[in-house]
Amino acid sequence: MANANPTPLMPHATASWMVDNTGLTFAQIADFCGIHVLEVQAIADETAATRYTGRDPVRANELSLAEIEKGQNDPEYRVKMTVTAQDTSRRTKGPRYTPVSKRQDKPDGIAWIVKNHPEVSDGAIGKLIGTTRTTIGAIRDRTHWNSANIVPKDPVTLGLCSQRELDAIVSKAAKKAGIDAPIDSRLEGDREAFLEELRAQRAAASASAADELAELFKGKE
Repeated sequence: MANANPTPLMPHATASWMVDNTGLTFAQIADFCGIHVLEVQAIADETAATRYTGRDPVRANELSLAEIEKGQNDPEYRVKMTVTAQDTSRRTKGPRYTPVSKRQDKPDGIAWIVKNHPEVSDGAIGKLIGTTRTTIGAIRDRTHWNSANIVPKDPVTLGLCSQRELDAIVSKAAKKAGIDAPIDSRLEGDREAFLEELRAQRAAASASAADELAELFKGKE
């Protein structure tokens, strides 16, 4: 599920803010944040596993009010990041840049990946989180200087990477190791409800179209 487009630093927290403060569709928010539309729906319905404190992408210089306005006026419009934010997120050489405020969370994010996805290589983790093989190795064998205080936490929740980026390296590592990639079933119930809603909408649309067609022919008789 790799995403070529840049995404905000904290996608889920950003999505939470956008749900509460804009008139953008769930699909537009999901596309901008690089997460699944059902995750946006879960945030809006307050059924997500984690409650997120909204993060304002306008104040973070990741999104302009003009872009929000364009998206609200056209549901098909794909909201774009500001140029400065894109330039930072497109950096491909060297380790990923992590704000100082987030660097203390790196060990927890690394520990989570090591614990839940041991098949992912140190090199892949290093690129995803922006750290060194030495640090990852120390966390793996519990020789890290702060091992006693490291608590495995989802790096996506910590804002260290996007869900799509994490899914991409996990899927790639699983394929290389010859094992099945894990299936995220956290939103399975929401997915079924969402599909039911879509089916109902389609049925209603079909019925409406049939009624309009009948009225049209009736008027010509």
